[in-house]
Amino acid sequence: MSKVLVDVDGPVRTVTLNRPEKRNALDTETLDGLSAAFPDEPGSEERVAVIRANGPSFCSGMDLNQRAAGLGKPGAIEVMLRRVEVYPLPVVAVVHGPAIAGGNELAMHCDFVVASSTAIFGMSLAQIGLAPTWFLAKKLMEVAGPVAMREILLLGNPLPATRMHELGVIARVAEPDELESEAQKVIDRLAANAPLSLRNMKAMMVRQMAFRDTTNYDDLNADVAKVAASADAREGVRAKLDRRQPNFGGE
Repeated sequence: MSKVLVDVDGPVRTVTLNRPEKRNALDTETLDGLSAAFPDEPGSEERVAVIRANGPSFCSGMDLNQRAAGLGKPGAIEVMLRRVEVYPLPVVAVVHGPAIAGGNELAMHCDFVVASSTAIFGMSLAQIGLAPTWFLAKKLMEVAGPVAMREILLLGNPLPATRMHELGVIARVAEPDELESEAQKVIDRLAANAPLSLRNMKAMMVRQMAFRDTTNYDDLNADVAKVAASADAREGVRAKLDRRQPNFGGE
């Protein structure tokens, strides 16, 4: 069974994370599947893409077992998120459960997030001895703003969807039994809008985002690599897998 399901029904492309037994953790196959699900040029009838997930979680982030084993392709998550971010049509994330770390980033790289009031969002990297690359951090700065970004990144505690909505980070929140109808309102509106208008407006948004890419961030990412290679990072990942508190030594 594919870990990423893609269905195109008229104007709507639905991309579904399908690794429920692993809380839809992002391993290499899942990242590749998501990248392939967002082609450079959508079909002429398409108007909107929707990201969903099977199982109780939306996405728990990068597969820590694969990371601990030294597997995976460096930069693969950034490649996937970039394809979502620059997709020529609006992308809607329907978040019914936890969206943590890479799962949070996946939602943030969509144009709209419609979430269940029981969903939680978080970037727990500081709690396991890791740090986001510039590509990942800049999206939180852009979407969340400086106050919310500090709460999400520096504290690292998961935030309920209601708090994310209060902070202006996600578009809509609905009670669990109303999530699908609320999401459908957004999807139907986008699907009914003029296709040339949607593509032009999305292109403007993508062009505006290009200004931030002129920032020199090589030194920041070099430091991120040092953090990822640290003893604290190894301890943090192992502690997370062992379900215990990490013992950080600052090395």
